Amino acid sequence: MARMANATMGYWLAGKRVEGGARLDVLNKQSGAAMASVSLAGAGEIDAAIGAAAGAFAATRGLAANDREQILRAIADGIAARRGEFVAALIGEGGKPRKYAEVEVGRTIDTFLEAARRTAEATGEYRALDQTARGRGYRAVWRRFPLGAVGCITPFNFPLNLVAHKVAPAIAAGCPFIVKPASTTPLSALLLGEVIAAGAWPKAAFSILPSRAADAERLATDERVAVLSFTGSAEVGWKLRAKAGRKRVVLELGGNAAAIVHGDADLAEAAKRCAVGGFAQAGQSCISVQRIFVERTVYDEFRRLLVAATAALKVGDTGLAETDVGPMICEDDARRVEAWVGEAKAAGARVLSGGVRRGAIYEPTIIENAPPAAKVNCCEVFGPVVTLAAYETFDEALGRANDTTFGLQAGVFTRDIGRVWKAYETLDVGGVIINDVPTFRVENMPYGGVKQSGTGREGVRFAIEDYTELKTLVMRD
Repeated sequence: MARMANATMGYWLAGKRVEGGARLDVLNKQSGAAMASVSLAGAGEIDAAIGAAAGAFAATRGLAANDREQILRAIADGIAARRGEFVAALIGEGGKPRKYAEVEVGRTIDTFLEAARRTAEATGEYRALDQTARGRGYRAVWRRFPLGAVGCITPFNFPLNLVAHKVAPAIAAGCPFIVKPASTTPLSALLLGEVIAAGAWPKAAFSILPSRAADAERLATDERVAVLSFTGSAEVGWKLRAKAGRKRVVLELGGNAAAIVHGDADLAEAAKRCAVGGFAQAGQSCISVQRIFVERTVYDEFRRLLVAATAALKVGDTGLAETDVGPMICEDDARRVEAWVGEAKAAGARVLSGGVRRGAIYEPTIIENAPPAAKVNCCEVFGPVVTLAAYETFDEALGRANDTTFGLQAGVFTRDIGRVWKAYETLDVGGVIINDVPTFRVENMPYGGVKQSGTGREGVRFAIEDYTELKTLVMRD
């Protein structure tokens, strides 16, 4: 991105750009060269941001619904007007292929527009209480009120839209917010800060602060922060929740998503979708396809189709429109994936395609018959690797899909409505996707997991619920 090449960028503290202090070099993930130098906020700046957000709460909670709607629509328009800058930032800092960078920017606009629509909805309910004799002469209303400042900690893999999924609901609810973006990908969040600062959202009510993880823990421990919304690793997320005390905590922590392909499915379509779902974003998505279970009667045919669909993917230059798979976020992560695949091979698994690393690029890899205890099965790979195994019965497939500490989303390919409902009722996940991969997500659906995959739900409407509290008013005649 020419505008940002070798640029210096400040952070946003209470709506003001701040330069200076310690700096962080942001690398272009394709070339490895520095593309920008970003100011790092320290503990004092985070404390100041929390104080400013707490002080701004009276202003944000007092904004009319129409004011909040117009603010959100203006942000969506601002992103659209600078679409090229945001796309270039995502390609550079995130190593995201152009086609997926374009999709992420479009989804971010959708997120803010969905939040704008939600501000106009009724947030409460009127109810007569005379269903019982004791309630005669009483009536009640209840509605949602914003809780206060929201602390947002976001990951590298969707560094714009996952920020939007925390920021847009906060604005819709009337909550100030502080964002700590991932250190490897802070640029798109800082660009978003420029758009927010140009609008009517109270300046003291937002801060975007690249910072060290230890300093950002204040967002969990400081009582002036009413809600902590964290997306990242399970290890870090549960530790922060333990430190958060009485505040509301929303955790989206990832998984090792399963896709089940039954014999009645459209096998060619299922194979194409599993290839995209497993290898888009270089597999660096918490709902990336990781474990594929296929009915034995169609296993050989599906395996052939999946290998062919994977071979058709274009790997390499993220700037090209046709590229499907780019580099991982860093070479160390690619080496980790390489080691996990090596472990599976040593335990008897067969590599059907890929299994080759070139720097930070790891070729899309299909592994057959990896033991359940292999890291590529029981842990979250967060890389371009899928495992493939056959099953005899649908019940067996459901059991194997559930045999994990994670539970975010699962995909099931079948034409049988009975199996659809059985999967929905049986799978221990936050979402079941029928005739598509678990990687599917849109901005207005509830999104989150069970078990080690987190607590609470994202999706604009559901995040607003987490950022607000019901309050009841009872009136006696």
